[in-house]
Amino acid sequence: MCNFHALLPSLLLLLAIAGCAHKTVSVTLPPTLARDPAHPGKTLGWMDTKLYFGLEAADAENDQQQAGKGVSEEQWREFLDHEVTPRFPSGLSVLDVYGQWRSKNAASPSRLRSKLLIIDYPNTKENRDKVEAIRAAWKLKTGQQSVLRVTEPADVSF
Repeated sequence: MCNFHALLPSLLLLLAIAGCAHKTVSVTLPPTLARDPAHPGKTLGWMDTKLYFGLEAADAENDQQQAGKGVSEEQWREFLDHEVTPRFPSGLSVLDVYGQWRSKNAASPSRLRSKLLIIDYPNTKENRDKVEAIRAAWKLKTGQQSVLRVTEPADVSF
């Protein structure tokens, strides 16, 4: 006859070891879009660019009475429709963000309502020029000193 109580610690140890020996299963799904140049299944050589647009009035940094009197949602949408979408019609993302910016002559940073535009695109001179044209158009339209650009290489899959 087997003494169950004597075997219990050995059985528990075996169960613990078996539980640690699970196998990780990695599943790679095929791309849902194929042979679509605007949305390739998978590609290298793309860029991920983030552009930060301040929405406050350009002189709000120096005049607190101007704070909150900058670009409206309607004006932002018009800019997006006329300057951004025609350059990147295949897709983009826009987020509402809140940031800080200290201009070169200011003693302290200004707090700004902002928009974050995210665009992913093939890394070509034409596309890089489009990004710079968007930045220039915003500065011209609003009088802002800068549009922060952050660009990194991206592996893209749709």
